[in-house]
Parts: sequence; structure tokens; C-alpha cells
Amino acid sequence: MPIRQMIGFNLSRAGFAVIEAADCATARELIANEAPDLVLVDWMLPDASGLELTRALRREEPNRNLPIIMLTARAEERDKVSGLEGGADDYITKPFSPRELVARIKALLRRAAPAADEPLRAGELQLDPVSHRVTAGAAEIGLGPTEYRLLKYLMSNPERVFSRGQLLDRVWGQNVYVEERTVDVHIRRLRQSLEEVGLQRYVQTVRGAGYRFSTR
Repeated sequence: MPIRQMIGFNLSRAGFAVIEAADCATARELIANEAPDLVLVDWMLPDASGLELTRALRREEPNRNLPIIMLTARAEERDKVSGLEGGADDYITKPFSPRELVARIKALLRRAAPAADEPLRAGELQLDPVSHRVTAGAAEIGLGPTEYRLLKYLMSNPERVFSRGQLLDRVWGQNVYVEERTVDVHIRRLRQSLEEVGLQRYVQTVRGAGYRFSTR
């Protein structure tokens, strides 16, 4: 599909890591496996509508807060309302310029991300990026630098499952070459620290998939 290739090319040039799917079934599989930061959904897809895909994603707990932009040739107000009520966060009508698309993506990612200095809270746990302190009630939890970054990333994306490879890319960085089992070591250390305040259950293993942060 030429428009998908054009969008992928321009987003890659803008510095985004791009994964493409030609239909809803492939998209859902990739979203489950790759846990993207944002999804662009075309209204017209071969196996279902983009609106159906968006609604299906919103019914799944890990994707409730996943940023979604709808791309469509439908310019009428009722269509835009349908897209937004169906779960899309933004709506872009074709034709659009690559610059506009990149600007919309960056704006939505900024809105979706917690403010850099805003504390993260989950149940009894609080992480303060300004003071670099992690607390549970009045108790302070001592964490190493890697465990702190790991907890911060997981708390910023609650209920989403991340594979070891994804955590390596997003916590350690894409240009750092370490074994995936390194993630297990730091998850174990993180749990040991949380165990001191009885909150090790917040960092959960999802068999065959990876790890997630959940207060359930």
C-alpha cells in the first residue's frame, strides 16, 4: 500500500521506530507483541474497519490508554465524531502533509506521557522523579539506578506486558548490547526491594510473554 509505505518512510526519517501492518489481524498481533507507544489506524482496512479495530483495542486492558490516531478520507463532522467516540485520541483527514502528521504524533505523545516531574502513584507506591525517591507510605525504598529506571518505566505503562527485549530497548537503550536474561536479574532485585514493604506483587511475570506492573 503506497500510503502506508510513504507514512512509514517519513516517520522513520523523523526518528520514529515504525512497525507496519496491512490488516487488523496483523495489527492486533503486532500490538500485543511489540507494545507500541502510539498506533496510527487507517479507517479503511481489508479485513475490518479501523473504527472496529480501535474499539476492539479499547476493550483490552493493556490498550485502554494506548494513544491512537485515526487516518481517513472521511471529512464530514459525523465521521470525525464517530472516530473519536470509537476511542481514537486524534483524527487526521487525507490528504495531509508529513509535517502535520509528525506534529500531531509528537503532541499526542506529550499529552499521553506523564509530566517529567509529576510523581507516579500506584496503590501504596509512589515514585518521585524530582527527588528520585521511591516510597510506600512513610517507608523509603532503596533502589539501584537500573531498578529505579525499570520501575519508572513499568509504572508509566501499567497493565501493559513487555518482553525482555522491549525492556532492554526502552530501559537500557537500543545501543546497549546485553543478554536478555539481564532483565530477569534486575526484575528479581526490584522485587526484593519491594518485598521489604510487601509490594513485590506489583511486578508480575506473564508466562511466555514478559513482565507487567499491576496493583491487581
